[in-house]
Amino acid sequence: MPEETTAPSARQVELLEAAYRYALAHGLADLSLRPLATAIGSSPRVLMFLFGNKDGLVRALLARARTDELAILDRLGQGGQPDRSGQPIGLVPAVERVWAWLAAEEHRPLLRLWAEAYVRSLVEPDGAWAGFARATVDDWLAVLAACQPRPERDSETGAVRRTLALAVLRGALLDLLASDDEPRVGAAVRHQLALLRG
Repeated sequence: MPEETTAPSARQVELLEAAYRYALAHGLADLSLRPLATAIGSSPRVLMFLFGNKDGLVRALLARARTDELAILDRLGQGGQPDRSGQPIGLVPAVERVWAWLAAEEHRPLLRLWAEAYVRSLVEPDGAWAGFARATVDDWLAVLAACQPRPERDSETGAVRRTLALAVLRGALLDLLASDDEPRVGAAVRHQLALLRG
């Protein structure tokens, strides 16, 4: 028999959204319940009651960030929808679309939070961050695969091409977050896409 899950209360949703906005502004690395609770109009005791403990809150915040990521991927993945000829748009145009979104300055808070969670998931694989990095790789590869024509998508070469595209996007994103040098990083992405196109 499946385990029953309880829907979150309105107050839990409200506090999670407020905590998520706080995490976007301040990150999760040094998250402390007392300053967070003060900032969002709650108390550590209420947060512990609603989320179990700090790890439970971190897991809820990561799930909330992943919800945003999946919504973004869904929008960007609309490029994978067939064109008038019935074919997906292809890997290179999809990567161009994804990079344009990643490079936009207004998305930096979410992307910094994503990068922090990704790295923490690698160095703390059994903690609250467990599985985040792997899940996000799978999510992004699925979107890129949907943009490839079926013969390419189902081939070993197609898997290699989308893995390379993802590696370029991830590396470029980390460089951009560190340097804020979009002209240089964007030129490198466009150069790699020209090679991928060829």
